[in-house]
Amino acid sequence: MTFFADLAARIEAVDSVVSVGLDPDPARLPPAVRDADLPRWAFNRRIIDATHEHAAAYKPNAAFYEDPDGWRALIETVEYAHGKGVPVLVDAKRGDIGNTARQYASLLDRADAITVNPYLGQDALQPFLARADKGVFVLCRTSNSGGADIQDRAIEDGRTVYELVADLAAGWNEQGNVGLVVGATVPEELESLRERVPDIPFLVPGVGAQGGDAEAAVEYGLADGVGLVNSSRGIIFAGEGSERWAHGAGDAAKRLKRRLNQFR
Repeated sequence: MTFFADLAARIEAVDSVVSVGLDPDPARLPPAVRDADLPRWAFNRRIIDATHEHAAAYKPNAAFYEDPDGWRALIETVEYAHGKGVPVLVDAKRGDIGNTARQYASLLDRADAITVNPYLGQDALQPFLARADKGVFVLCRTSNSGGADIQDRAIEDGRTVYELVADLAAGWNEQGNVGLVVGATVPEELESLRERVPDIPFLVPGVGAQGGDAEAAVEYGLADGVGLVNSSRGIIFAGEGSERWAHGAGDAAKRLKRRLNQFR
């Protein structure tokens, strides 16, 4: 099965399109896990226990794991999430050429999907695209304000750069394993991109701490019901400062699931 077929089954099973971003900022970890052998893994395990009934996927950002203990924590996290039946999308934004790209793609030996940067072109993404059973989410229109510096630029034929990326991604989707990363902070752009690529699922960040539009994220982010709406800090640190911090994360995931399901 392809990643998106597996994701569709997961979405149906838990009635949710929520992606929980596992970004365990060491400075914000609760005292209960700080003395553990692998604090980030101890934190993630509690978060997964509290949220897995509401999670269509987990999305650990590689930036929070790029040290020896961090990679160990990430491996444990992926395996534990899989044990709960939840797919894992590593937000790594990889993009390089040749043997470097092939090495980056080895992350997919463990994870189910990955985010990639299209700036270096199709050959840089080919080691990822060739993994027909894995999901490849191409950065298209990001939710940060500075994304407009490049993504909103018009090219010679009148398209914006992000529109060009969407069109290229549609052409790269020969194996049905390509998605797009499209932020929720500008609903009009979500709508126009959905019209442009009607069959490609979106990963929609920015709903939560960044204040993105939940209704637009669901209405335009899903392709035939398949897609992901991500919240990271808004879920995993919802119980920050409380002894029941994991319970707070579970409640936040449940609330977001209900909020999004109003529009599905």
